[in-house]
Parts: sequence; C-alpha cells; structure tokens
Amino acid sequence: MYKFFVKDDQINDNKIQIIGKDVNHIKNVLRLQKDEAIQVCNIDTSKSYITKIVELSNDDVLVEIVEECNESTETKILVHIFQGLPKQEKMEIIIQKATEIGVSGITPVKMERCVVKLDEKTASKKIERWQKIAEVAAKQSKRDKIPIVHSCINLKSIYEKLKEYDIVIMAYEEEKENSIKQILTNLSHEKELKIAVIIGPEGGISKEEVELLNELPNLKTVTLGKRILRTETAPLVLASVIMYEFDEME
Repeated sequence: MYKFFVKDDQINDNKIQIIGKDVNHIKNVLRLQKDEAIQVCNIDTSKSYITKIVELSNDDVLVEIVEECNESTETKILVHIFQGLPKQEKMEIIIQKATEIGVSGITPVKMERCVVKLDEKTASKKIERWQKIAEVAAKQSKRDKIPIVHSCINLKSIYEKLKEYDIVIMAYEEEKENSIKQILTNLSHEKELKIAVIIGPEGGISKEEVELLNELPNLKTVTLGKRILRTETAPLVLASVIMYEFDEME
C-alpha cells in the first residue's frame, strides 16, 4: 500500500486533504482511482491511517480515514548520523539508506579532509534535495517520520550539540581495541536512548579533530573491524548494528 505524509492542519475530522506534488504522483504516476486504499501519516504526530480515496482533482486528493494504524514503524532509540561531508552521490546514498534503516536525523559536517566545499547558496539547494530524498525513502520504507537533514556545519559547532546525547560513537580507523559490540552491550536496553554517530569523510577524521572530540565525556571511539570501510558504508553498518542490538530488526 502506498504511503503519503500530511501535516496536522490537512486533517479535518475523518477527512484528509493531500496537496502539493503528491497529487500528481497519485493521479498521473500511480494512476490511483476513487475507493482505492492508501496509507497516510500525520508528520506532526506520527500517527498513520488506512484511508480510501473519495475525490480527486487537479489541486488535491481527498481521502477518508478507514482506521488508525496501531503499530508504529519507528524505533525506540534515536540515532543521529553526523557525517563528514562526502561527494554528492555518496551523501545521497547515505541519506536514502539510513532513512530506510530507521535513523532519526542526519547532519553533514565540514571536516578538515572533506573534498567537497559548499558555499551558502549551494548548501541551501543541497539540503532541499537531500530532504526530498529522505522523504521519498521514508515513504518507500513505510516510516512514520521523515528524518531531518540538517544544515551543513563545522565540527566545532556540533561539539555542544553532542553533549545532549546519551552516547557519541565515533568510527576511527586508528582504534584497535573498542568494538561496537562491546560498547553497545554495556548500554542500557531498558530506556529510550539518544545515540550520535560520527563518521569521517573520504580522507577520514584527522588527529586534531579526534583530539577535540575526545574531550567529550560521552564519546566512545570504536573500530568497525579489520577492513577499512568507505565513508558511505560506515554509517550504514553502524546504524544497522545499533538497530539489531536493540532488537529493532526482529
């Protein structure tokens, strides 16, 4: 069943008005008809509904709520990826796949060894495109929330933000002892956790950046094994392992 997102003000009693680009997608791409069922999620409350189409026009699609979905597709833990800015196509892959896995947010980070440089005008357009990729991936994977793709910031700017998390996990190729398995085993499995994941760009995280981050009291540096993973592979591996450890992939 196809899934679409709406805002709270688009819901009135048992009717939901779908507007914007989704109208064309429903009518002309999917060619859905009156009385066909679709799933609609309120992006403001994360509540999902099974609905049926009652009216289609050029401006909107009106659906009627048949029932509320009781089961959520969201996880009990919040995983936020702070990704060293990679080349464009790699960032798109990370956002798409991380959304499918279940992460709550993604922040591109300017690091010393980043090859890509974004000016303010370019960055704004990139974020808009990346957010759209997250939305499409959320629809495809039946998420109840669309992960937020935040504006690109530098490493020093995220330092204070990282203190808000229960744990900050940084993948670092020079780490030889601490494995992700050891770190996750020691975490509480009884409460909702906020976990930050830090991944370097193509050239990795510099020693100076590691020294800065090591000042964080909640930082854990981990190895991802004997093999060096690409920057677009590492966050997906880490996110998947975290979800598995907390029984989110049963």
